[in-house]
Amino acid sequence: MATCGSRLLIAEDEPLLRVSMADALRKEGWTVDVAADGAKAMALFEQYLHDVVVTDLVMPSFDGMELLRRVKALQADTIVVLVTAHGSVNKAVEAMRQGAADFITKPFSMAQLLVRLDTVCSRRHLQEQNVRLQEQLEGRYSFSNIIGKSKSMQEVFWLIREVAGSDATVVIQGESGTGKELVASAIHFNSRRRARPYIRVSCASLPESLVESELFGYEKGAFTGASQRRIGRFEAAGGGTLFLDEIGDLPLAVQAKLLRVLQERQIERLGSNRPIDVDVRIVSASLRPLEDEMAEGRFREDLFFRINTVPIHLPPLRERREDIPLLAQAFLREFNRERGKEIEDFTGDALEVLDTHSWPGNVRELRNVVERAVVFCRDSRITPDHLPPGLRETPAAATPTPPVRRAEPLRSAVERAEVETIRAALAATDGRRNDAAEILGISRKTLWEKIKTYGI
Repeated sequence: MATCGSRLLIAEDEPLLRVSMADALRKEGWTVDVAADGAKAMALFEQYLHDVVVTDLVMPSFDGMELLRRVKALQADTIVVLVTAHGSVNKAVEAMRQGAADFITKPFSMAQLLVRLDTVCSRRHLQEQNVRLQEQLEGRYSFSNIIGKSKSMQEVFWLIREVAGSDATVVIQGESGTGKELVASAIHFNSRRRARPYIRVSCASLPESLVESELFGYEKGAFTGASQRRIGRFEAAGGGTLFLDEIGDLPLAVQAKLLRVLQERQIERLGSNRPIDVDVRIVSASLRPLEDEMAEGRFREDLFFRINTVPIHLPPLRERREDIPLLAQAFLREFNRERGKEIEDFTGDALEVLDTHSWPGNVRELRNVVERAVVFCRDSRITPDHLPPGLRETPAAATPTPPVRRAEPLRSAVERAEVETIRAALAATDGRRNDAAEILGISRKTLWEKIKTYGI
């Protein structure tokens, strides 16, 4: 028999039934106290705070409904089971709405009572398991909203904890959607700089002509349209952290200035030659491996070695599949709260579909998939039918043998491949162009131009 604790209180005014229940429950290992009315039962409960109360609905002094209210007010997690006659079933149902775990109608056998208690205790056990799992997810397997029990993610958590206490520069590398910005913010908000500004700069989205003014600021009259002084992101992040997302997209000329700032801890606004001291920690991220960018001459080697004091690599989701159920459950709870739903879980088939998908968009794509499933789910559990059709295809159906194509000019073949790839990225991100550009490894402006050129 499942247990809900060790101590149980029986409140029953019929002596024979009271004794029979007590004997049966003691044989099952319970410590049992008995009372003949509501007042005596409450006095015993105040003394021992029982794990379970089995109470008659109609009793002298005050009834089982009043005992239920008083017990729940004193100890909300105590399980209360009502014993009632057939004519009082409606009242017993009302008691369940007020917190009773179950009710049993007279006459009943002791075997029936034991089965009912086993059922409510098993239910409590499952609830406690769910609480422990959630604590595990939010504790052992989570760090500042980053979730993972895989060995690779536990190593990332360790690195964040170790580096957060220092001012070392950090480079976070990984595919689009792996959580680079979450890691950057975790480093800042677990550091001594947490009370100071955290400023994010998306280097990929800044026009080349505005990068310097955005980073370093400018004086009035520095260029046409500079009608007043403006401080840059370095000054705005004073005392805090500056997160340079997609640092590899910075023009080489700006990379040279950034190197000088990191070495001298000073900046100069455009239109001024007066140095300004800055106290800023630099955390940067890159979708493309910076080592490859250096080899291609697009990233300065000296800057790389200056910012790469502590490298953090975020593994793609396909390389940490044991984290998929944890992430999916976390997103399910998030979207349940947002949309006022009570979807309990995923079916085993649905989890299997999630496990076999390749996840080109990584955690971001998984989050989008779960959000979509929550929108369409009208059941208590998410099934494969609630998932996007592309995920439900079998591997054989999802990757058919390509047909033999006729020979064609190389340029048209490249263009066709670009169109197919762009469409796939847009589909994976629900049409969000910024996210699609990250997946494709190009700037938002380049993506916009290709969409316009190809008429996508």
